[in-house]
Amino acid sequence: MVEQPRKGPRRGRTPAATGRTSRPRQAEVARLAGVSQATVSLVLSAKAQGSAISDETRQRVLDAARSLGYVPDPAAQRLAAARNNLLGVYSFTATFPTDVEHSYYPFLVGVEREAAARGYDLVLFTGSSSGGAKAAGPEALNRVRLADGCLFLGRHVPIAELKRMVADGFPVVHLGRREELEGLSWVGADYVSASSEVVRHLASLGHRRIVLVREDDDAPASTDRQLGFLEGLEAAGLPGGSEAVFRCADPRREVTPERLRSWLAEGVTAFVAEETDTGGAWRALRTAVDEAGLTCPGDLSLALLGSPPSDLAEDPRPTGFDVPRHQLGAAAVRMLAALVAGEAAEEPLVTCAFRAGATTGGPPERR
Repeated sequence: MVEQPRKGPRRGRTPAATGRTSRPRQAEVARLAGVSQATVSLVLSAKAQGSAISDETRQRVLDAARSLGYVPDPAAQRLAAARNNLLGVYSFTATFPTDVEHSYYPFLVGVEREAAARGYDLVLFTGSSSGGAKAAGPEALNRVRLADGCLFLGRHVPIAELKRMVADGFPVVHLGRREELEGLSWVGADYVSASSEVVRHLASLGHRRIVLVREDDDAPASTDRQLGFLEGLEAAGLPGGSEAVFRCADPRREVTPERLRSWLAEGVTAFVAEETDTGGAWRALRTAVDEAGLTCPGDLSLALLGSPPSDLAEDPRPTGFDVPRHQLGAAAVRMLAALVAGEAAEEPLVTCAFRAGATTGGPPERR
């Protein structure tokens, strides 16, 4: 017979208050909820239906588990901590990138090839298909523990949940720089050097006023691109600071033909956009140039810190750099395999190749 509650939940400090780093166990949930461990096991394994467990007891167990930060470990439950040569892949984009034209697709090609070469199978977790908060919730992310380790992709990640995984010792690698989370392993592209090189190219053509158009977020990829852009301006002796960076929450509404002509009147002759999942800054600049009746590179020059969206990969190709997505995917698998094996894991930043393109030329007054 399933044990019924003997008393109400005990009051106590949460794991954060006690400074604990170990994973809460079912026995602790049972003590806090005032029930047996068997009752906790039934409730948390979703087997309580049809048993003699009341809704009140079930809720008490769930509340206790939530307050303790308890997260069941499927790997321990189903695999008894055995290695199974499975590596997980989880994307925080709204839908998992399966289109061959999607910017993440080349990453996945590199991941698949390197995993196959090392004898690993891949598990593509679909929690991200729901989008929004559910994609980063503990229920969705906990399933990745079925694999030996997991590779994560995406500009914006749930820091708290990844921090929990790192503290638990679960092998995790993020594809893209994530230094703000101590202990999280990551591989990334050298956006700083690549962005600086683009600015040097524009300066060599004679441009003396250059503006970066970027989206209004603090994703590490955006931060790195801006840092490289400003370093490039400083190295070339060109004006930088806040006047050289235009951050916009909605590029389509804020980068208008009127705004573009105002920049030109102030002496700006070249514009640089960052690459993002949406391509918002680049799309806005291209649209503003067309609607203003201007030509590129006749009236102004444009450069892109990355690759254009697949639907805008038009001829001429934009000046900028190419992100080595295949190499990054392979590097991420090498690092994750090392972590799974308990070995030291370190990968250098991967160099981005400069792309001359055809959207830049000298400023109009130089012709």
